Amino acid sequence: MKLAGLRGKEHVLVLGPGPGVGLVAAAKYAGIVVGVDPSDTMLLAARSRCGELIEAGKVQLIRGDAADTHQPDHSASVVMSVNNVQLWEDRQAAYAEIRRVMKPTARLLISVHKKWSPPGLAAELESAGFTNVVATTWEPPGRRATTAAIYTANR
Repeated sequence: MKLAGLRGKEHVLVLGPGPGVGLVAAAKYAGIVVGVDPSDTMLLAARSRCGELIEAGKVQLIRGDAADTHQPDHSASVVMSVNNVQLWEDRQAAYAEIRRVMKPTARLLISVHKKWSPPGLAAELESAGFTNVVATTWEPPGRRATTAAIYTANR
């Protein structure tokens, strides 16, 4: 959440939130958090974990994927994806969808285990029209944690 720089009443779109751990964390900092996941199993787990936040209107869950988020144009202040970019069937379609839903000043954060990061991801983001693309790594604490590749960009 620190890397995404969430603040205030921002509208955050989380692609592939899985069981909802990141949704709970994002909801502490954002106005509304929308989780879009293609898996009914993961949506059920996220619904269980985020029940109170859903009732309070802080979290919404939608069945979809990175290439079809079902979100309005220019609605998201921040778009985040953690450990699933390598699973997107059509990354080019996903990038177009992400740009469509991002506000003009929006931020993108993609985090993925470095060993699973698609080769040339930073160049793909630049080719898709994202600006200020930065690729870094992060060493999470703990002996078993693996290095994360972090990609940030703007619309």
